[in-house]
Amino acid sequence: MRCYVIEAPRWIVLSIAAAVCPAATWAQNFPSKTVRYVIPFDVGASPDIVGRLLADRLTRLWGQQVIVDNRVAAAGVIGSAYVAKAPPDGYTLLQCNIASNAIAVSLFSKMPYDQLRDIVPVARIGMTPNIVTVHPSVPIRSIKEFVAYAKAHPGQLSYSSSLPGTSPHLSIELFKQMAKIDVVNIPYRLGVQAVTDTMGGQVPINISNFPLTVSPVQSGRLRPIAITTATRASQLPSVPTIQEAGFPGYDVSSWLGVCAPVGTPVPLLDQLNTDINTLLGMPDVQQRLQEVVVEGPPTTRKEFDEFMRAEITRWAQVIKDAKIPQQ
Repeated sequence: MRCYVIEAPRWIVLSIAAAVCPAATWAQNFPSKTVRYVIPFDVGASPDIVGRLLADRLTRLWGQQVIVDNRVAAAGVIGSAYVAKAPPDGYTLLQCNIASNAIAVSLFSKMPYDQLRDIVPVARIGMTPNIVTVHPSVPIRSIKEFVAYAKAHPGQLSYSSSLPGTSPHLSIELFKQMAKIDVVNIPYRLGVQAVTDTMGGQVPINISNFPLTVSPVQSGRLRPIAITTATRASQLPSVPTIQEAGFPGYDVSSWLGVCAPVGTPVPLLDQLNTDINTLLGMPDVQQRLQEVVVEGPPTTRKEFDEFMRAEITRWAQVIKDAKIPQQ
């Protein structure tokens, strides 16, 4: 059966095509050519490490090359915009994430895509904590001491993080609201540089994705004071959570997933979800993800969609309450 496409707006064309073409036609023989996997972060960063692992295993599973395409800028927005405008045929996939696919919705005034209309969730890869650390010379050894110092020196204490709109930045913004403190953000284009400058003493406090700071913490170059998730991290079990420090309900994870352009046929989305969850369940993949501190149960497409929508709502409220101006 042939599929005829008429001249019409993109969303109408996609709807008609999905209805007229048999489901088997869309998913049959996929993939038959190279698949592009867009990672909207730098080479060597934690999301890139995870993405390259997934791309390698998908290449093995499918027998077709899955190439990684790092498109970096604007807290992941540029990469997400590229995928949002790509043909909805499964050959361009996005490593979606908390920054560009939840926080950015409310942070940027002129988004080049609509998260809920242009991008469809496929599967969640996993979640990782953020961790608050200080330079060893800083007289702060706990979140309680952090709060006490900040209240005694309002507006004088600074912290380094990755770009505004990323999970580490918003983690502290949420904490500032709950603790009623005033600390100053010093954003860095690269999270690794924020960690490096804190190790060097240029900035007293850092908050980063957990994988970036495991080595500096273990070597004593940074002192950990808290984890942002509700439970402690198995890699550093002695580091307490912010909840344990007296802030019930505080729970922030940086998360990664796979998304596709809207209009991608449902049978193909289902196949992608199944294949990705199969890979995530493999012992060697699980071991590697644990090494970079990315964990979490597999999700259905519906579960991941509901999760992402809840994250969009949550961070919109945090941004509004923090009075963070749109960029």
